[in-house]
Amino acid sequence: MRNSKSRNRSKNNRNRSVGNVINRVFDSSGPEGKVRGTPQQIIDKYNQLARDAQLSGDRVAVENFQQHSEHYMRLLAEAQREQDARREQQEKENRDRQAQRDQDRADRKDTDGGSQDPSDMPQPDALAVDGGDSSPLVATPEQADDQPKPKPRRKRAPKPKSDEGADGAPTPDAAPDAAPDAAPDTAAE
Repeated sequence: MRNSKSRNRSKNNRNRSVGNVINRVFDSSGPEGKVRGTPQQIIDKYNQLARDAQLSGDRVAVENFQQHSEHYMRLLAEAQREQDARREQQEKENRDRQAQRDQDRADRKDTDGGSQDPSDMPQPDALAVDGGDSSPLVATPEQADDQPKPKPRRKRAPKPKSDEGADGAPTPDAAPDAAPDAAPDTAAE
């Protein structure tokens, strides 16, 4: 005799979760062999088989194919109802969360005595040029004249080249064309 616990663990007694039935691929064992596809594809196939059986005059086969088609229609309709119910539930939860956020914002605005939202705060007029210190964010030329200017940097003397000494005279191992006594060509004078 079988143990009753093992019977409870079988696949047939599990709660069927509709999950993603709409896109799930089924293998249907119909009277004409296996039909494989999503519920909508199986419905279409059984409807086509029912039309073919009707044209051939087989009323029993027509009824059989229509029953198979109806089974998958019910499966698909149930899955779509559950999907719509989940979507409505999510939309309701989203509306409730948004309403709660709006209420929290309104409460914070009331308790703070003012708005902490930067878009609600008064903004300085960046284009105003009145010569005064009305806006610390915008520096005007008039304000720049009142402030002391930084001292300019002194320029340093250039470093001597490697073939010259500290006094600028050429070193003995310098190239002959770098000699200071070479006079420039003054033939044009």
